[in-house]
Amino acid sequence: MQQKPLTVAIMQPYFLPYIGYFQLMAAVDVFVLYDNIKYTKKGWINRNRFLKNGQDAVFSLPLKSDSDSLNIDAREVSAAFTPSELLNQWRNAYRKAPYFDEVLPVLESIVNYPQRNLFAFLHHAVCSICTYLNITTKIVISSEVNIDHQFKSQAKVLAICRALGATRYINAIGGQALYDHATFSQHGIELSFIHSHLTPYPQFNHAFVPWLSIIDCMMFNSKAALHSMIHDSYDLV
Repeated sequence: MQQKPLTVAIMQPYFLPYIGYFQLMAAVDVFVLYDNIKYTKKGWINRNRFLKNGQDAVFSLPLKSDSDSLNIDAREVSAAFTPSELLNQWRNAYRKAPYFDEVLPVLESIVNYPQRNLFAFLHHAVCSICTYLNITTKIVISSEVNIDHQFKSQAKVLAICRALGATRYINAIGGQALYDHATFSQHGIELSFIHSHLTPYPQFNHAFVPWLSIIDCMMFNSKAALHSMIHDSYDLV
């Protein structure tokens, strides 16, 4: 019996990432979340952008001070983190948005999650947003995949894909320089990249600010509109 084609994507967990992250997730059969890779300070693992008075502003999840060499699954959310303060930032920014009342309970459940392990916190947040967006893609944690986890970069991606039986791997388009089509093809895996599109939507009466956290899309768009944005607004190259 011929194996059913299996499409895989692999990403770091990010705190309430932009809509392209969820487009990638919805485009695959299995979405692997890295937990056993190094935390990076200057990335988007524990911060993102939202709309504040017509401009983009950063919100963040404070972390316990610790070694920069630790993996994501070894970092902790700071004991000083006050969920109500973060919620108030979002309330002040979006209270007049058309879907505020629907979205706020989702955000409350995310920031009030009792686990302080960073990966567990982010994993819960991603799953909560997927539930709201009706994304049913299977999520797998990278450390649970049976490979040699000393592999790095493309070798690690290939090992995960092979362990899962992937026939296609899709990556964010920003990673085009990191992966080689011929190498993937040698392992029987098609390599593609997702190119996200975003049609401007009303953000109160301000000029449109694109690529903010998924929060912004959720606050200003119905679930039907979000479904179209996630499933129809990208190309695979």
